[in-house]
Amino acid sequence: MRIGTFVLAGQYPGQSESEALQRAVRSAEVAEEAGLDAVWLAEHHFVPYGLCPSAVTLAALLLGRTRRIGVGTAISVLPTAHPVALGEQGALLHLLTDGRFTLGVGRGGPWVDLEVFGAGADAYERGFPESLDLLLRWLGEREVGADGDRYRFREVSVVPSVCGAGPPVVVACTSPGTVRLAAERGLPMLLGMHIGDEEKAQMVGLWRTAAREAGVDGEVIATAGHVSAGVAQVADSHTEAVQTLRRTLPGWLRQGLAAHRTLDGAQRRMRDPLAYTELLCELHPVGTPQLCADRLAATAERTGISRFALVVEGSGQTGATEHNVRRLAADVVPLLPTPPGGAAAPGGPASASAGPSVAPVFSNHAAPATG
Repeated sequence: MRIGTFVLAGQYPGQSESEALQRAVRSAEVAEEAGLDAVWLAEHHFVPYGLCPSAVTLAALLLGRTRRIGVGTAISVLPTAHPVALGEQGALLHLLTDGRFTLGVGRGGPWVDLEVFGAGADAYERGFPESLDLLLRWLGEREVGADGDRYRFREVSVVPSVCGAGPPVVVACTSPGTVRLAAERGLPMLLGMHIGDEEKAQMVGLWRTAAREAGVDGEVIATAGHVSAGVAQVADSHTEAVQTLRRTLPGWLRQGLAAHRTLDGAQRRMRDPLAYTELLCELHPVGTPQLCADRLAATAERTGISRFALVVEGSGQTGATEHNVRRLAADVVPLLPTPPGGAAAPGGPASASAGPSVAPVFSNHAAPATG
């Protein structure tokens, strides 16, 4: 099993933006120091739910500050980015870091972001497949042109070129349509923390069926490397861990979710912060080291997923976050089952097999997810 952190860079009530961002960066540095597998970075615009507006930019910073750990975007929102620009950035980070970068992409949500960046509703509702295919072509070929509904340009040289040996690509999936989209291209999924093992297992099953029907290579299907997002809070007792999250998460969720503005101005029903906090504590590794290990092992057994992106900033405090990361690595990971033949292979998200292989988690994990 491969355990990584999921960095949301959330701004908790009463915190400055600088404090929240520095906590996020420090949590990633400690993840490397503690020996965790990966760091996954969320991307949000115009909301304190997450203060990182460019996951690929933060990835570049963290790749420069680390030497071993994998760094992935979870996610880069594709409808508000040009696929070629994102492909260029991904190739650059891949080449400069010996393959430690993973490019997680997703549809995002129907937010005002689409208006601000000039993408519009069509980019979100119908344009995602075209954007994803253009991105994959950019990472797989030496010359690329486009003649689609959204992107049209003459053939140009791909520089720098990774020609099929570039960063793995992961797709955030929260709907059957996007699951099939990822499966038909042999791309692993990033599944959100708002759903439990049963639903994740169903999505993995749908992905496998759709991949087989699309003629995806059996080895790619068997080694897809899907990623499960969740929350991890390690403590000496289950009560202590839950109380830590009950004190902090509802305020962050209430402030962050309320700030989301839809593209069409319509009111969207947001999750109840208190109920959502309780759900997260129930679904994910929150409690003693043994309980956390048991929950991770159970998810892996039920879903077939062995890669995890875990929110460790639930306390909202830098020192407590560092302590949580170190306990996750030192107290929980050694209790996890090892695969036949020995310990799990080292390396970050980019070391997964299956060619261009999320993330995501997702740009809007706690918001009403779509994609």
